[in-house]
Amino acid sequence: MVLFRKRTNLLITSALLGLISLPSMGVLGIANLATAQEADTNTPTPKTPDIKPSELTPAYPASAPPSRVDPLPDERDIQERTVETDYRVSNLLGDFAGNLWVGSWRGLSRIDPKTGKILARVSLPNVAIGALAQDKVGRLWVGTYEGLMRVEPRTNEITAQNLFLPSKRVLSLLTDKRGYVWVGTDSGLALISPDQGLIMTTVKNLPGVSANTLTLDADGQLWVGTLDGVVRINTASALVMKRINDLPGTTVQALAISPEGLIWAGMPNNLLVINPKTGIVLRSVARLRGKNVTAVRFANDGSVWVGTNNGLLRLNPNTGAVLDEVAGLPSSRVLSLVPDVASKLWIGTSEGLAWLMPKMDKAQPHLAFSRAVK
Repeated sequence: MVLFRKRTNLLITSALLGLISLPSMGVLGIANLATAQEADTNTPTPKTPDIKPSELTPAYPASAPPSRVDPLPDERDIQERTVETDYRVSNLLGDFAGNLWVGSWRGLSRIDPKTGKILARVSLPNVAIGALAQDKVGRLWVGTYEGLMRVEPRTNEITAQNLFLPSKRVLSLLTDKRGYVWVGTDSGLALISPDQGLIMTTVKNLPGVSANTLTLDADGQLWVGTLDGVVRINTASALVMKRINDLPGTTVQALAISPEGLIWAGMPNNLLVINPKTGIVLRSVARLRGKNVTAVRFANDGSVWVGTNNGLLRLNPNTGAVLDEVAGLPSSRVLSLVPDVASKLWIGTSEGLAWLMPKMDKAQPHLAFSRAVK
């Protein structure tokens, strides 16, 4: 009896110290018992079914979780789907000195259009440029998605800012014949004093709300392309003079006035020619039906350049016939056009800047504004 207690104490002590595995003893005891039963009864031992490791209940170690690795998987997926750099050239402007200003989503640059050399880069607090204009004394106005700025071209410095517009998202800019600057936003239209940079007035209850695009007619009055057609504004009183709506497609995102005074209105599904006096649609350009027209500009030779989401065309303005289809663009999505700057047509696309000269069979990309050169 004493010997049994000593052995029991020894086993308990050994188990506590980790010297003997009690589960092993249990398994051994059960195995010996099964052997004894088999010897006594001579009954066959039932076979244990094969158990796959994947069917066992997993046992996780009681350890700390791994350290966090940034970015998290959901954020990583967004980063992988985001383009590293946005090369869109949303605005182009030929200035009085013969330079070309390039408003891209990487910033504002001034280039020599004869050589393509970059003359200056302007540091802006926001590089999402929505519009460009030049006032009567040569100062540059830059509309971004965070407000309006005035830039002095001689120093390339910002000399005025206005953030108190109907909306900070500037979509269009234009200097009228008196020298005042009109600012179109996605929430209305404002008139700015070019010297002070302050708002002189806003157009109350602009029909169509968003001033997507601006142009001047021969009388010096302002035409505004909106979400609901086109509106004529008296530049002296800032009052609505005429409204042309019920157009097929309603939204007007590109405007140009032909030498004959007709309105060419680019829409997400059409290109219309409108009589400004009667408001009647004279023609829907057949080749552009169903096309997203993003830019319309008349050249000195009388032809009209039309940029779309799927290519660039030159049309006969009298018949609407296609004279040229331009190949070699960095992207088929055309965002901006400036003809006749250093005898070239300049084209801003969603993937960079290109230029075209007469008798060239295709456009040439400007490598400084291309994804090919970073």
